[in-house]
Order: sequence, then C-alpha cells, then structure tokens
Amino acid sequence: MLFQSTLRKELARSFGATLVVLVTIILTIVLIRTLGQASRGTVNPQDVMLLMAYATLGRLPTILSLSLFIAIVSVLSRLYRDSEMVVWLVSGKGMASFIGPLLRFAWPVLLVTAFSALWLWPWTNQKTQELRQRYEQRSDLDRVAPGQFQESSDGSRVFFIDRNSRERSGSDIFIATTTPDSRTITSARSGRVEVVNGVQMLTLENGERLEISTKPGQESTPIRISDFETYGARINGGSITGLDPDSNKFVSTWRLFQNPTRPNQGEIAWRLGLTLSALNLVLLALAMTHVNPRTGRSSNLILAIFLFLVYNNLLTLSQNWVQAGMVSLNTMMLALHGGIFLLSLGWLFKRHQGLTLPRLGLWPSWRDRKASP
Repeated sequence: MLFQSTLRKELARSFGATLVVLVTIILTIVLIRTLGQASRGTVNPQDVMLLMAYATLGRLPTILSLSLFIAIVSVLSRLYRDSEMVVWLVSGKGMASFIGPLLRFAWPVLLVTAFSALWLWPWTNQKTQELRQRYEQRSDLDRVAPGQFQESSDGSRVFFIDRNSRERSGSDIFIATTTPDSRTITSARSGRVEVVNGVQMLTLENGERLEISTKPGQESTPIRISDFETYGARINGGSITGLDPDSNKFVSTWRLFQNPTRPNQGEIAWRLGLTLSALNLVLLALAMTHVNPRTGRSSNLILAIFLFLVYNNLLTLSQNWVQAGMVSLNTMMLALHGGIFLLSLGWLFKRHQGLTLPRLGLWPSWRDRKASP
C-alpha cells in the first residue's frame, strides 16, 4: 500500500540519519574519555580503537532505542506540519492504523536491541575488562619506556632507561627497589633481557649497587656499596587473574537466570528493561506526537528527549531497587514497563477516538466568560 510504503521509506531515512549522528556523538565522547585514560596509563594506547568499538557496542541498545524514538517523532511531526496527517486521517486512517506499519518497520531494530542488551552487553564488558587487566598486569619490562620513570606492577620498583633497541637491550639503566627491610639503588651502563631456565631475567653490565638497610631498631643505618660487571635481576611478569566474580556485568543472561540472587536480578531488570523500553517507546512516540501546522515541531523533539531521559533514569532506578531488595523483579517489571505500556495504549486510544478530558466545571472557559452578560 502507498500509505505503508511511504511511511516506511521516510522512517528509514530518518532513522539512518539519526543513528549516524548519535553514533558520531558517542564515538567522540568515548574517544576523548579513552584518550584521557591512555594518557594516565590506565589503558594501552594501542587498544584505543578496540576499546572505542567495545564501548560503542555496549551502548548500542540505548543508541538504537533513542534513534528509533526520534525517527518516529520526527516523521509524524513532519506529517502534521505539512498537513499530510490530515489527508491520511480523512481517508479513514485513524491513529491506530499507524501501529502496524511502525511495528513492521521497528521489529528488526527491536530484535537487534534485544540481542545487544541480552548478549552483546556482557560480552563487550568482558572484553573491555580483559584488555584493562592485560595492560595493568603486564611484565615490568613492558612497562619500561625510554626516558621515563616507570613503576613495576607491585609498586616495589622504579625503572628508568635512557634508550633501547629492537634487541631488547638498553643503556644508562636505573632501578630503585624498596622492600620492608631495605632500599636498593642499582645503576648500569647497559643491560639486556635474557631467558634463564624459563625465567625472564634482566642482565646488567658495568654498574654499581647501593643498598640501605631499613630494619627497625638499628642504631645506625648500614650502607653497602658494590660494583659489578654482570648482575642479573628477575623481571616480574603479570598474569591475568580473571574477571571480578562479584561483578554481574560480565555474566551471561542465561547464567543470571540460573542464579537469581538480588544483584543478578537487578542486572536482569536492566537488560530486559532495555528491550521492553524500546517497544514502549514506539507506542509512546505515536501517542505523544501532535503538531499544530502553524507552529514548529521542535517542541515534540524536546519532549521526546525529555521522556527518553526520564525512562532511562527509571531503568537505572529499577535496577538499584531490585538489587537492594526493595521490590521484586516481577513487580518492578510489571509496574514500570507494564504501566508505561498501558499508559501509551490509553493515550493512543484517546487520540484515536478523538476523546477530550471532561472539565470539572469549577472555572468557566474563556468562551463561556465571553458569552456571559
């Protein structure tokens, strides 16, 4: 039908444009945040693009829901502004007749949103955390950067190297080590990395070693200075300790249902809420959109963004309430999403039937006051 094909084409153009704009904004924000973390040494600078991709995929359910919501509001607002909605309504197309075309257009987006919220969200969190842990628990040698002081993974050593080469060697090496009983400062003209019996060792050449004892109860501080031609220091290597077992952001949805603790139920409320909210926003966009042809349509977009922010904050609030045990999962899902679903249907039915709210009669209308003597 002409009505459905025209509506779907315009929705596709508006949805695509909105999606591109939102993804660009999210990528810019994530890029600035990730570069800041890389400059502070929290993440590997080489993994910036990969972290950006994971962060964007993790926010995909919110991006898709907002894009679909804004696209529907924009298209319906344009129909009202150009008086095309009047033509469709006069030809026998009521407001309820828009539900079918909108759902036929939105069901692939809703399916991708559900897939992203239920499966992609924990997967991206897991991959992001693995990248962070791998970088934080890298070996002490990997932390060394030419011309910079770097701290070891356990915080007991500070390294400095003037320059290095591809053969994993360097010159003008400085190592400061702190233990509960002593402080040691080692310097060498050159050094190289060797593997001895499967253990990674840093072999220093032509240097000296200053050891200061810091044992409590000593009357004086013993200092020992020694020169060496060759000195070997073991390099601590980091190991991946695994994901945080107390965090349910990394757990699959199926495992959350198998272990229905309060924190897991709160995470289920968040993931299912992202899926159900996308469906409710489609009906809410159809029910709320109404534009006077003589005025602009910016008011509808502002109201749409405001309603989306309120709904999204309610999702976060529902997750916290379920985790705290203030309300059960089923009650929260039924009250929040079921309530908005019924509200949208009631609002849409009112507009479809052309109903108006009855006046209480406490204050006369402007016309009544004008007509009264």
